[in-house]
Amino acid sequence: MRISTGLLFLAWLALPGMSAAQADRVTGFSFLKLDPSARSSALAGSFMAIYDGDVNGLYYNPALLRPDMSGAVSFSYLNHVSDINAAFVTYSRHFDGVASFGAGLRFLSWGSFERANELGEREGTFSAGDLALTVGAAREYSDRIRYGASVHMVYSSIESYRASALAADLGATYLLPESQFSASVSVNNIGFTVDSFGESRDDLPFDVRVGVAKRLRYLPLLVTVTAYDLQNIGDAPQGASGFGTVFQYLNFGGELRFSPAFQVRLGYSHRKHEALKQKSRLDLAGLGIGVGIVVRKIKVDYAYGSWSSLGSLNQLTIGTTL
Repeated sequence: MRISTGLLFLAWLALPGMSAAQADRVTGFSFLKLDPSARSSALAGSFMAIYDGDVNGLYYNPALLRPDMSGAVSFSYLNHVSDINAAFVTYSRHFDGVASFGAGLRFLSWGSFERANELGEREGTFSAGDLALTVGAAREYSDRIRYGASVHMVYSSIESYRASALAADLGATYLLPESQFSASVSVNNIGFTVDSFGESRDDLPFDVRVGVAKRLRYLPLLVTVTAYDLQNIGDAPQGASGFGTVFQYLNFGGELRFSPAFQVRLGYSHRKHEALKQKSRLDLAGLGIGVGIVVRKIKVDYAYGSWSSLGSLNQLTIGTTL
């Protein structure tokens, strides 16, 4: 049996940041790039420097784990384009004198696909999916600096084919609490493939990132900017303008807090916009929109993302502290 080209195209298409642009590279295990929560999705993935106790920061920069999020748990569901669905479960625990720990499980289902032989005769259906288990820890180096590391055990399957990998993230965060400013640097998905789908070894989605987040003094607005894919900087698409070249490596986010119980969020990814936009129309591709509501101890976040004519993404996250 030959894996259908439709499945491979969908796998290439349905992940954040994937495009035909030279600045992006299709790798194995690219589901690791999925935004794990509605809040991070609404901020277009510009999340790695937000140091405010959100347990889902584990997936962007393990240094964001901190003592006061001990017992925090989060569940997120993503309804992607077509029949693609994903779920994320994350938990954090702090142990005095040791470290702040986090653990998470990411699951992606590609849905069901028709199986056909070389003559085109249908022979039932098959499925495809991805799974990753993450464990991380963070410690304080000084009053202003935290550092952390995490390990990912990754598994993918397509019909009877299997692939697996081991990866790690390393990160650090610099804090200026009096200015409500934070800056982070991380190296994500360092590792190696254990088993590949084919004879050639699948590459992990290695990424070098730098991010900043600032809560404005006189306006209840959190602004965040993340530079990513920095290991490939300078390899922008041919013909891109100076503006476009720079923005290929930047994601932007803003969160307006009307009250501790209600926030509105907006994010933008220029690379995603360029990859998905349709020239014949005003296109919202690459734009993330979301809201957050707190009811007692329950946090509910929702995000909407446009994929132009391909459809839209809807993500819901529920979190609390046990």
